[in-house]
Amino acid sequence: MRRILTGIAIAGLLAACASTPDEQEAAKVEDRVPSAKPTTKPADPGTATKPLGTGKVAADPLKDPANILSKRSIYFDYDSNLVKDEYKPIISAHAKYLSQNRSKRVRIEGNTDERGSREYNLALGQRRADAVRQMMELLGASGSQIETLSFGEEKPKAPGHDEAAWTENRRADIRYQGE
Repeated sequence: MRRILTGIAIAGLLAACASTPDEQEAAKVEDRVPSAKPTTKPADPGTATKPLGTGKVAADPLKDPANILSKRSIYFDYDSNLVKDEYKPIISAHAKYLSQNRSKRVRIEGNTDERGSREYNLALGQRRADAVRQMMELLGASGSQIETLSFGEEKPKAPGHDEAAWTENRRADIRYQGE
């Protein structure tokens, strides 16, 4: 008996809350994007104010430290131009950015540590830059957006003559035009 009364009470509440089609028409909600309100009062109360915009911040993803696009160095093992798995997401993000921003241009700079002859290091740096370029092209970037250059051992990132410095110097750097 208690279940029946509870069921009737719930059904009655649901019926009371139900709306008619006319009420649903009147209850439509307009979908809006909130706009930012001015943060300062106008100097003259009679002066009209302009809204500041949609409230969205147009930050440069290339300079945002929280964005993967701010990461620009791809590191390599000794005497290798094989892109490590841990750097593939960085290259992929840059390739996607380039494919969506066809006016952007990059230069990939290949670097090596100080070990090896100057000629060998220039060739290795070029192979590293070309490996990053090839991967970007395969992921959608246009070849006309990418330039490669080898500095070999000429532009070390870390001074020193030990494994820690050599590890920092075995890299390819992604540089956007104008930076």
